Amino acid sequence: MSTTTRLMTADELLRLPRGRFRYELVKGELKAMSPAGSEHGVIIMNLAAPLAQYVKANQLGITFGAETGFIVEENPDTVLAPDIAFIAREHIPSSGIPKKYWPGAPDLAVEVLSPSDTAYEVDEKVAKWLSVGVRMVWTVNPKRKSVTINRSHSEARIIFENDELDGEDIVPGFRCSVAEIFV
Repeated sequence: MSTTTRLMTADELLRLPRGRFRYELVKGELKAMSPAGSEHGVIIMNLAAPLAQYVKANQLGITFGAETGFIVEENPDTVLAPDIAFIAREHIPSSGIPKKYWPGAPDLAVEVLSPSDTAYEVDEKVAKWLSVGVRMVWTVNPKRKSVTINRSHSEARIIFENDELDGEDIVPGFRCSVAEIFV
């Protein structure tokens, strides 16, 4: 006897009631994620606030906070939600910001590690972002007080508290002390 799993669409995910969990959709399968801890939330804001202010002041595009879904694959649908995301101005549709999930990958995806994240899970997440077209991934590690910058599957650079995070050509001119992210 075989069983079949009913796959969910991005539209069905969008209609789910808000509750104790946030969700992502991976190839049509619902993946529940528990809410982030306090430290996680503070670190996200310590980076998201200056990034968003810089992006807005320089009219570079738009910055998204946690829980914003990006449809990165269709039929079956995959909807992922980074902790912070950036879309360059030239990638914003002339019709404006979509009301539903963003169609496609962001230019920059930022993931803040949780204490329960394994190295394998982090590597998989970064690889997924890069494979769907994200141009740069920042992985923030609270335990090591570091940020790993990935531009490709084979290019990773780690910076630490005494270093400066640079938006490079993705968010030109943006700079932030790594130490400030963890205050």
